[in-house]
Amino acid sequence: MRRWLALLCLAATGTLHASEPTDAGATMTALRYVDQDPGDPAYATRILVTPDFLRMDTGEDDGDFVLLDRRQRQVTNVMRDSGLAMVFSGKGAPPRPATWKSDLRTVPAAAGTRRFSLVVEGVVCSEGIVASRAAPDAARAMAELKTVLAATQYRVWKDSPPEMQHDCDLANEVWEADALLGLGLPLEVREFSGRTRRFESESKLPRAPELFRVPPGLTAVNAPS
Repeated sequence: MRRWLALLCLAATGTLHASEPTDAGATMTALRYVDQDPGDPAYATRILVTPDFLRMDTGEDDGDFVLLDRRQRQVTNVMRDSGLAMVFSGKGAPPRPATWKSDLRTVPAAAGTRRFSLVVEGVVCSEGIVASRAAPDAARAMAELKTVLAATQYRVWKDSPPEMQHDCDLANEVWEADALLGLGLPLEVREFSGRTRRFESESKLPRAPELFRVPPGLTAVNAPS
């Protein structure tokens, strides 16, 4: 996530309205992962999911975060220090070319889990373990986030130098992301680049509507797709 956020460019300004409705007694799913990019220290990722929103952050309520409005199919990247909120609309990525071929393989693992590998042109683009029936709505929300961002991910890939363009980026972030998350909740993931994700915990917490609101006073910026 950090890698593509660093590559995105800014565009025109707009207005933000995302907000979680108040519902006394409602809960939210909280997932915690440890992510690591090649050459960098590992860092915590928290994912909070409700029927209307997904929020991804480092576990700090008052820090930066990514917010998916599941109804509007819109993602907002909140950057408090810079005073900006970058908005991504889910216009969709280009269709797979007719020549695109991928192979998503699965085998049973421990009870309730499966091992998977996604192979493109003989290269293992990602592999790991999923829990087939754990937190199904959270897994769907994670797939929805990938889908909304797919067009931007494709643009970043297309605008990269040829030596940095890899089919595995298209597989993991654009054309096969929903298929991967359709297998279940990720427990362990290793990508061809060396990036890893490891599941730590899942819990139910009282829903906190304030965590699903874009802070006031930020300048909204529509990201190009």
